[in-house]
Amino acid sequence: MLTPLCSANAQAPGAPAAAVAAGAAGATAPSHPLDGRLIEAREAQRKRDRARLSALRDELVAARHPLAVWADYWDLGLRLGEVTQAELDAFYARWPGSYLEDRLRNDWLLELGLRRDWRGFAAELPRFKLADDRQVDCYQQIVRHLAGEDVRATARTLWLNQREPMGGCALMASTLFEARRLTSADAWTKARLSAEAGRRVLAREAVALIDDKLAADKPASVFNELWEQPQRYLQKKADASTRQGAELVVLALVRLATSDPQTAATLLEDRWQAALAPDAAAWTWAALAKQAAWKRVPEADAWFQRAQAVPQARDVDWSDETLAWRARAALRASDDGRWVRVRSAIDAMTVPTQADPTWVYWKARALNALAAPGPDGDGQRTGAAVLLERISNQYHFYGKLATEALGRTQTLPPRPAPLTAEERRAAEQNPGLSRALALLALGLRPEGVREWNFTVVGLGDRELLAAAQRACDREVWDRCIHTSERTRQEIDVTQRFPTPFRAEVLATAQELGVDPANVYGLIRQESRFILDAKSSVGAAGLMQLMPATARWTARKLGLDFKPEQITDRQVNLRLGMGYFKLVLDDVDGSMPMAAAAYNAGPSRLRRWRDGPPLEVAAWAEGIPFNETRDYVKKVLSNASYYGALLGDQNVVPSRTRLGPPIAPRPPSAAPENKDLP
Repeated sequence: MLTPLCSANAQAPGAPAAAVAAGAAGATAPSHPLDGRLIEAREAQRKRDRARLSALRDELVAARHPLAVWADYWDLGLRLGEVTQAELDAFYARWPGSYLEDRLRNDWLLELGLRRDWRGFAAELPRFKLADDRQVDCYQQIVRHLAGEDVRATARTLWLNQREPMGGCALMASTLFEARRLTSADAWTKARLSAEAGRRVLAREAVALIDDKLAADKPASVFNELWEQPQRYLQKKADASTRQGAELVVLALVRLATSDPQTAATLLEDRWQAALAPDAAAWTWAALAKQAAWKRVPEADAWFQRAQAVPQARDVDWSDETLAWRARAALRASDDGRWVRVRSAIDAMTVPTQADPTWVYWKARALNALAAPGPDGDGQRTGAAVLLERISNQYHFYGKLATEALGRTQTLPPRPAPLTAEERRAAEQNPGLSRALALLALGLRPEGVREWNFTVVGLGDRELLAAAQRACDREVWDRCIHTSERTRQEIDVTQRFPTPFRAEVLATAQELGVDPANVYGLIRQESRFILDAKSSVGAAGLMQLMPATARWTARKLGLDFKPEQITDRQVNLRLGMGYFKLVLDDVDGSMPMAAAAYNAGPSRLRRWRDGPPLEVAAWAEGIPFNETRDYVKKVLSNASYYGALLGDQNVVPSRTRLGPPIAPRPPSAAPENKDLP
């Protein structure tokens, strides 16, 4: 992919994290004489040209264009602040059961919340099918509170888990704070979590609930000073003699730790720990340890232990994210007690997080490692086996590792029975799928993806297989994969792991000396085989090359290259595989390290391989960027399945593809290629 990991890639739901597609991407659908009018309507909506959009909407509706619902939706969207309930009801009646009926209802609920029309909101909410909007959830808590219900627990969880500024959630928090259903302690917790995650607006909103003067939007405000210059604030102005002052010290220490965890730890130990309440000190040590673990600072595990050593630590409400990093820091340790700390961290997580395959696997590993020899440890080993069995039949990175930990090898599932003519016909006649494919064919990818995803919600396995096959037949590979992955009992691995452009991929891979299974594993994660996929930062094509990387690789390979060729299939494959080969050679053929470098860049990989030798699974789990951590595990898993499919084998080996432990470059190795972009 070769894109900076700190960027936020805007993408449609269900798209791979690395790529946002632009264009038709292989979708073909019967054209309509007025397709151009729909594109004009989309442009009018973007330009907020209400008169032009209204005229185009009337024309498309009158002509019964299959996508007229979108023009109708765009037209109402521009007028949402002034539409009447009668207009909304008429839209719902024109397009019953459609994605946009539900989408407009979502938009209308947000508008009603903005208007504080709680009666109208309460009446409309039960008809919202997807119910997947966090801001709507926040408004709902206000409605329930005004009706006399106790919403504290639900509202607090929503608020603490909020990641982006949202007016509805800010209103919920202020409403419940004024009603004393949320407390100052809750507000400080929100401020702490937001500071730890670098979410300035959310941290300031929380502090403002307690004292709006502290969080005034002025350069000289206390909040702005501790956020911009935390070390200076701690050394010159901080005062922990009051609860408010102590909490501001905590925020400043956490803020400082995001850039310099060692200095923050020194200040905490030398000056502030004695001034803070024990639970606040414990929380702060853990927050600093989390930042240190993210930066791979060696002291991270020891700082987590310091947090746990505080007597009041058991009363601290640790977040699952903090506990995850506590477990990851312990996995990087080499002492005999590390598995105790891994298990302790996982046991403290919430039940849903403990059920994640990542932590199911590592808890099982901890139980096995801690089991006493002989019969005394049989119960613990049995518990580990039960956990591993729970995920061993799942088709992902940890599912394969769990199977191998049980002494078995994962095999490909049996192919489902062929789709019947009736099942195929039902998928072909599904209006939502048809609209989605038509939108994709017109280059309206975000709209098409959302139509598709809404349509497949609630379908059974056979319906999903038929829908996936319809996408496969149209070479809309991202929807093919996305839909097939939703099946639970009937698994079609040829849908989940398709091999488009097979002849070209195999020939180029052989010529350049790379494993085609690894190449397919990369492409599946990078672009989902969308030819003209383009990320928000400019990576393009099947293998998501940045223009500068494409030019550099072309020079290395002695190829003529023009910028407009970057999405050409053959050019993109050759340059992408050529670059991947150079990366592989630089890391002595390690696929895990090559995948990390391909995603996050070779310079980051150089930092990430420092430290003690680690088994690949523990190393991959400790990658600091969420996207790259997920990417590496998925690429390795993908490659295992592609290796079986391309080799016409039924067995899916995993560990043989992981390779040796990850360690710093040995002194005897060839010098690293620092020219790699």
